[in-house]
Amino acid sequence: MSKRRTVASRLGSAAMAAAHGYEEIDRQRSPTTGEAIAMHRLSTHIHSRKNSDESAGMSSTFSVDTPLMATAADLDQQRISIPSLDLEDSARDGSRGHTHADDLGSGGKKRGKARTEPLNPLDNSFKKAKYPANVVSNNKYNIITFLPIVLFEQFKFFFNLYFLLVALSQFVPQLRIGYLFTYVGPLVFVLAVTMAKEWHDDHARKKRDKEANSQRYTRVTADGPQVVPSAKIRVGDLVLIEKNQRVPADMLLLRTTESSGACFVRTDQLDGETDWKLRIAAPPTQKLHDNMDLFALHGSVYADAPHKDIYDFIGTLTIDSGLPDATDTVTVPLGAENTLWANTTLASGSAVGYVIYTGRDTRAAMNTGHAQTKVGILDSEVNRLSKILFVVTLALSLAMVALDGFKAVWYITLFRFLILLSSIIPISLRVNLDMGKSFYSMTIERDAEIPGSVVRNSMIPEELGRIEYCLTDKTGTLTRNEMELKRIHMGVMAYTLETSDEVTRHVRANLKDRVSAQADSPAASSAAAAASAAAATGLAVGHGKARRDMPQRVFDMVESLALCHNVTPAEESTAAASSDDAASMHDERLSVAVARPMSYQASSPDEIAIIKWTELVGVVLAERSLASITLRLDALIPEAQGGRGTAPTMVYDILHVFPFTSESKRMGIVVKSRLAGDIFFIQKGADSVMTRIVQYNDWLDEECGNMARDGLRTLVVGRKRLSKETYKRFEAAYQRAKVTVVGRADAIQHVVAEYLENDLELLGLTGVEDRLQDNVRATLELLGNAGIKVWMLTGDKVETATCVAVSAKLVRRDQLIHVIAGLRTAHEVNDALETLRTLSDCCLVIDGDSLQVTLDFFRDEFVQVAATLSAVVCCRCSPTQKADIVRLLQKFTRKRVLAVGDGGNDVSMIQAANVGVGLVGKEGKQASLAADFSINQFSFLARLLLWHGRNSYKRSAKLAQFVIHRGLIISIMQVVFSALFYFAPIALFQGMLLVGYTTVYTMAPVFSLVLDRDVTEDIALLYPELYAELTKGRSLSYKTFFTWLLISIYQGGALMMIALWLFDTEFIHVVSIAFTGLVLNELLMVALEIRTWHRWMIWSILGSLIIYIASIWVLPAYFDPSFI
Repeated sequence: MSKRRTVASRLGSAAMAAAHGYEEIDRQRSPTTGEAIAMHRLSTHIHSRKNSDESAGMSSTFSVDTPLMATAADLDQQRISIPSLDLEDSARDGSRGHTHADDLGSGGKKRGKARTEPLNPLDNSFKKAKYPANVVSNNKYNIITFLPIVLFEQFKFFFNLYFLLVALSQFVPQLRIGYLFTYVGPLVFVLAVTMAKEWHDDHARKKRDKEANSQRYTRVTADGPQVVPSAKIRVGDLVLIEKNQRVPADMLLLRTTESSGACFVRTDQLDGETDWKLRIAAPPTQKLHDNMDLFALHGSVYADAPHKDIYDFIGTLTIDSGLPDATDTVTVPLGAENTLWANTTLASGSAVGYVIYTGRDTRAAMNTGHAQTKVGILDSEVNRLSKILFVVTLALSLAMVALDGFKAVWYITLFRFLILLSSIIPISLRVNLDMGKSFYSMTIERDAEIPGSVVRNSMIPEELGRIEYCLTDKTGTLTRNEMELKRIHMGVMAYTLETSDEVTRHVRANLKDRVSAQADSPAASSAAAAASAAAATGLAVGHGKARRDMPQRVFDMVESLALCHNVTPAEESTAAASSDDAASMHDERLSVAVARPMSYQASSPDEIAIIKWTELVGVVLAERSLASITLRLDALIPEAQGGRGTAPTMVYDILHVFPFTSESKRMGIVVKSRLAGDIFFIQKGADSVMTRIVQYNDWLDEECGNMARDGLRTLVVGRKRLSKETYKRFEAAYQRAKVTVVGRADAIQHVVAEYLENDLELLGLTGVEDRLQDNVRATLELLGNAGIKVWMLTGDKVETATCVAVSAKLVRRDQLIHVIAGLRTAHEVNDALETLRTLSDCCLVIDGDSLQVTLDFFRDEFVQVAATLSAVVCCRCSPTQKADIVRLLQKFTRKRVLAVGDGGNDVSMIQAANVGVGLVGKEGKQASLAADFSINQFSFLARLLLWHGRNSYKRSAKLAQFVIHRGLIISIMQVVFSALFYFAPIALFQGMLLVGYTTVYTMAPVFSLVLDRDVTEDIALLYPELYAELTKGRSLSYKTFFTWLLISIYQGGALMMIALWLFDTEFIHVVSIAFTGLVLNELLMVALEIRTWHRWMIWSILGSLIIYIASIWVLPAYFDPSFI
């Protein structure tokens, strides 16, 4: 009992399932497209195959002891025998996922090719340039590309290109106006600030990548274990992976600590699925005595060319020499079930893998797009306005030249006017906006209400105020991936976690008589005596239709839940068993065991939640093998002992297992009690299929609906007692069906339905909740009220995603849920879309296969309908599909899309979105590192958008308009001045006045607008409807632009005319009066526009005024103190 119970001794020999009755429901069917391709490729690369009868599905056995692994038909058997592999869904997803284009990287460049490498690292030359380095890279630039790319990104905007041309024109003597620094200096400064920001952001990304690439792993070498960073791992290395450690590269599984070669992996960071997957080590290497024996082998490993499809892999392991008891070359075909992909996590034991793909060749990297430079919508709007300002500048210049009569070299005069009026398009606008972005980013990172938030892209904080679609992952983002049994309903009684102690009392009451009856019976008593004792107590007998008391009914439910599953127990304590414990292991039928804490492993977290609940109420899954299940009755331990001591155990023989599949939606098990000798068929499944299997009742449908509305995942549990004669007839019929050549699956299902799946006693209904992250419901409600449509994109099953959508209140209680699933043809999809159009308000749930067909044939029609829905749930989505949906929404709606996720499978979606938000997940920071904004939990998103997004956009819009106004007003004054002085292209303000106007005199007051706010924080969060107004873009529009244009024309003309009216005898007085009025007007305008005063606003206005007054005496060349 002290030995750690792991996958090996319970479920690890899953590959030998056929020999132990695990292939109960065989899948005799035609191969899917993906399987057909895999079979064809397999025939090309595998040198040894099984006979054609086995390939056609004639054989239903499979053993890890067989050197030659099975091909397509045998994988089909594994798909049924090992539910944790979930290959049925995997093959379906894989059939659509891989095309020739998947072998190509960005720009159509082929990323890698098929490879054959020596198995033994001692035989490997490890050519450095042969394969890509195993590094994570999220940076945008390198030392060579930094300058060209940054300059291109800056000058592709008309705004910056215009000022570049103006600055270059000052090197032409005929076009020079004033000082060269006046035009070149600001441009250089703007570029320097931008380049510094880009370098800082990219350097931070490189620093984070370096941390990820420095994670330590153990490389197995002939000289012993060697600890190396993940960046040093090469193709052909042997790497040891420990439990809960992330896999650093794509590897073949050679050995595990389990004798059968089985191990579980978590793939939620790769495909978003919550179910654990079972992986099987290559049989020849698994049978070796230890890891060092690998260096005695000589052979090769073949792996096909790297591609995106995570469910498809074709490879072979060829061993020429070194295997004990093998004289000939052994060739083993390898599939996806023999691999450990990068970014997955080993969930059980430890394993040794052979590295086949590294760096950009890994499945995770190929499903991740390269980081692109994102441009905010406000920057695009400012760029469009700058074009209008250029048209205004050109019109004014032409007007001045025309009014002068196009004299002499008029085109030179035209260019001089263009340069003279270039301040209409203020270059300081870029400086102010970029500085504002930095300030907003700093504010977000320092917000105590959303601790740990990091801004990784400081160029787009205004985008947070313009979001209309939010695409979110499910696992780890909305949910914690922590299942919990919330409710059990048994027709007349319902129990919750809070009333679990009442369940324990019922279980204890039922068991006490049983134990006392067994104590009166000798340990070696006959089965008949044991049966009589059991009958006297009502335990394990009386499972028929007879009415039973409540303790008996409760125990039947708990017992059935503890038996019908695919969970493997593991003792958390490895301490040596006590002598009393060792002395109690003789009676196989009813013995005692020491109560120890248990941990569990399973492909589905739902089943673990149920088994943890049975443990809570005193019936513990103590041991499981391929042949038996042992339950420990902790409910009988006296409460005074605090759950410590010894408890009786009951052993059940496993006769048949019918695993859960996505088609059957149920699982069943046939067990035989060693104590009483009775045989029971226990089944649990979805209410949609179990309703017709269980006996008639009047409460099941209603309670299923109640639990579904609460977002609970329901399972109906039923049981049937089989007489020995009935079981013998079933066994005979079942064996005959198994050897049927044609229609085997139908024959098996017919036998199961005839003998087992009918007239089951309905024991109860369970409701399991996938625990949500903190405040998810409130956050989704806020986003919905703010006018943001939320789509959930997940790699999980339709049923799971639907339950979470209901639980998280993404779907309203009275809202219709329309499901589109299992569609394979364009005709079916077209009909489904026609139906969807007729539904006014519903939540659409669509699976990956149907989505792919829809995107292939009805892309525009689908997004046209889906974009109007308040909620959409896409299930079984691959990372590529997630990114495609983001781009589709952007292209069709022209709206801003935000994507939020926590896993490596979300990186493509995050990078494709206008705004990518990454959560720091349990399994790593890959999504967080690749995102524009990093937060610690989903609920922070509401404050990030409704408060910081609002402030960033509103402030930048006001700041942009003020800077434009500041440039327009001085240009209008220049036009009036030139018009009154014979249309001469002479500068009104020169040198320090022109430079000082946009810097020391007005910059601080204008920039202080980044502290302004139109509503308080509480109001913004209390009334999220205010956010909907921001998405219309009214704060910076053509209407507001032309309003400020007219204001600038009026104020500039008025100021110039007043200055001329006060004109005395010298030109310097005109400059002094006009410039003083200009500065005072700008300071007054800032004061009038402020809605919420801040102390720094007051200091900036007063400080600028004091500086201006002081400069009157400091700059006598521009001001006449005696005149003033």
